[in-house]
Amino acid sequence: MGNQAMNQPTLAQRAVDSIEDFAGRHPGHRRAHAKGACYRGEFTPNPEAARYTTAVHFQEERTPVIVRFSNSSPDPSQSDLLSPAKGIAVQFQLPDGEVTNLVAVSIPVFFARTPESFVDILKMVTAFEHKELSFKEKVAGVIEHFGESRHALLEVAKLKPPTSYAELPYYSIHAFFMVNAEGVRRPIKYEWEPDADIHHLSAAEAKEQSPDYLETEFSQRIRIAPAGFTLKAVLGEEDDPTDDSTQKWPDKRERIILGHLTITEATSEPENLVMDPTVVTSGIELSNDPILNFRHEAYAISHHRRSLHE
Repeated sequence: MGNQAMNQPTLAQRAVDSIEDFAGRHPGHRRAHAKGACYRGEFTPNPEAARYTTAVHFQEERTPVIVRFSNSSPDPSQSDLLSPAKGIAVQFQLPDGEVTNLVAVSIPVFFARTPESFVDILKMVTAFEHKELSFKEKVAGVIEHFGESRHALLEVAKLKPPTSYAELPYYSIHAFFMVNAEGVRRPIKYEWEPDADIHHLSAAEAKEQSPDYLETEFSQRIRIAPAGFTLKAVLGEEDDPTDDSTQKWPDKRERIILGHLTITEATSEPENLVMDPTVVTSGIELSNDPILNFRHEAYAISHHRRSLHE
């Protein structure tokens, strides 16, 4: 009995398996956000950020970064236009070889509240692929069984094709805690606000784009001038949930500027780059969000399979 239990896949393994069942296996690629491009730049903190956290990249120094923009799809061959949500993952390269990661996407909420519902929702969506259902019928079916997905699906439905990775806002989805020198813990969520105005493609413009138009556009853009984003922290209050990534905090919450990201050049993806959002440094703590905390093992499994070209 004990050996049988030991051979059972973990929840994270089942989650990665469910992504593969839905989208197929794509050897050598991530199981989510498979298609992406990397860039280099630097992050300059706002001196006010030090009031909220002792994290080294929010102090007085500039920090080099690796930035990966991506589509959300598990299929690396999918056209940019067919993967509505986009991602930005930033790895801050701290002194002494340490790193910390900040992962965000272009919608402010996730579709699953727990790892268990993540697996069950993907199983349902996979089953829908074998039925003659419209997109609206699929969405209605998921919401009927998993009401927690409503907010995320409504956010996805509002998305329009972006003109550029540089012309989108991005949201961390998960809550974290910032801890300052006095030991005060404050719940926060991150937001990246683009320096450029937010624009979207018209239907006519979208028809003219190549499958990889976002990487092409962004690489051309930064040859002319750097692209930038302002990093903000949304300050949570007592009743704001820190354990549920399907729920938005009120829009009226106070925001503080943490610093500015400047992206200067394209780069090949470093070997074994893993943008695990649970890799944080002193002065930042993970919240009790079950989806956030389960991502560490899921990312490790995805990376292991990717490294074996499975």
